[in-house]
Amino acid sequence: MSKVPDFTDTERHVVETTVKERFGKPVEILAADAEIRLYSGDHELTEVPVLYWTERDCQFVIFKVADNRYRNQFFYSVKDQFGTGREEYDDVGDCVLTLLQVQADHESIRDKP
Repeated sequence: MSKVPDFTDTERHVVETTVKERFGKPVEILAADAEIRLYSGDHELTEVPVLYWTERDCQFVIFKVADNRYRNQFFYSVKDQFGTGREEYDDVGDCVLTLLQVQADHESIRDKP
């Protein structure tokens, strides 16, 4: 299987700008790689590029699984991992915006006594 292309400068800019707007300050976003199953029936893992950041005790990841195909998740620990309820996105802006909205909703519920 061919290697998944890295995030473009434009994709990275969209993520950085959206995250900055959400948190009201620049947030360091790291580029990394992860091994995931692209399809539920896959027996082998595929290495894909990710964008990763941490803010407010929460960790965020956007996986690029193909050209114009993205997945996301946020987590607080190994036991507390969450998605947005949508498997994949075809627009990185929608992917990051939905991730941040779902996490903000979760954060407001989580912080209530």
